[in-house]
Amino acid sequence: MNNIKPEVDKKRRQLMKWLAITGGVSTLGGMIPTSVFAAEDDEIRIGYWPIVGGLPLYVALEQGFFKEAGLNVKGVKFASAQQIVEGMITGRIHGCANGTATGALGLGAITSPDLFKIICSNPSNHQLVLDEFLVPLNSSAKAISDLKGKKIACGPGIQNVTMAKIILEKNGFTHPSVIELPVGQHAPALAAGQIDGVYTLEPTGTVGRMKNLSRTLETGVISKYVLGNADAPWFGGAAALNSSFIASKPEETKKFIAAYQKAVEFIASHPDKARENVAGYTSIEPALVKEVPLPGFVMYPDLKGDNLQWFQKFYDVFTERKIFSKPVDVASLIYKG
Repeated sequence: MNNIKPEVDKKRRQLMKWLAITGGVSTLGGMIPTSVFAAEDDEIRIGYWPIVGGLPLYVALEQGFFKEAGLNVKGVKFASAQQIVEGMITGRIHGCANGTATGALGLGAITSPDLFKIICSNPSNHQLVLDEFLVPLNSSAKAISDLKGKKIACGPGIQNVTMAKIILEKNGFTHPSVIELPVGQHAPALAAGQIDGVYTLEPTGTVGRMKNLSRTLETGVISKYVLGNADAPWFGGAAALNSSFIASKPEETKKFIAAYQKAVEFIASHPDKARENVAGYTSIEPALVKEVPLPGFVMYPDLKGDNLQWFQKFYDVFTERKIFSKPVDVASLIYKG
């Protein structure tokens, strides 16, 4: 136990620093594992947030790509990206799926240097739809600027709050405030008149539209208002593996990444069949999956050039907004193979 304690203490300090930075409350019940990965435990636990962005993980699990590689992978659902990063810091999970907010991952990298390496990211814009602004079905709003003085919500976590506020500011709001709600409550809250607008992520817009609960006011809002270019790729989500897992399980790491890439290729070549895997992992029902738009997915070798520049520009926004206490170099966070 004596040679385990320093690692436990280190992770507890990292978690406390993380909670102080994010203003969050630990959802892990105060439990810090006595070791990062137990030797007898062959289960690879990957955290995910129930949005369409996590599709490569869903596909790899449901199509059996991980099993074919001889891996025992389990998807672990979390209520927010912040909770996923908490799980990575404490060693409760070995990594995260696409759709995990890159802003939260950046904060995790500041709190716990060399915490993870990104293996895949999911860019979106007005064509590769993930991010969107919704209003109630009977709303008279024709533009986001029409929602001044109204109740606006967003998903939980620092990235969602920051993005929502920037979008509102760019549409003429002064000192905007937003209500954090779980994504599954967005469409029902609009329909019930509890909120007048929401910045959210797919499949919420599809659920709202198909169930006549809400309508989409605008898509690709991050590229347009935060990055300043509607066609720019917004790298708002990413899949990553803990650096400690990569170091201790090199063969499993290679197999995991190969299976994950196989899922990304499957999505590109069989989008309709891939969509079927959204059901069961998100709030969308099987009958509606064909309507869900898909973001793009870019594996680590292609996170360079323009892709890397747009990714870095997004991180620079967090530095400018004082969310990041120091600049974060995206290139240093990407898996090198």
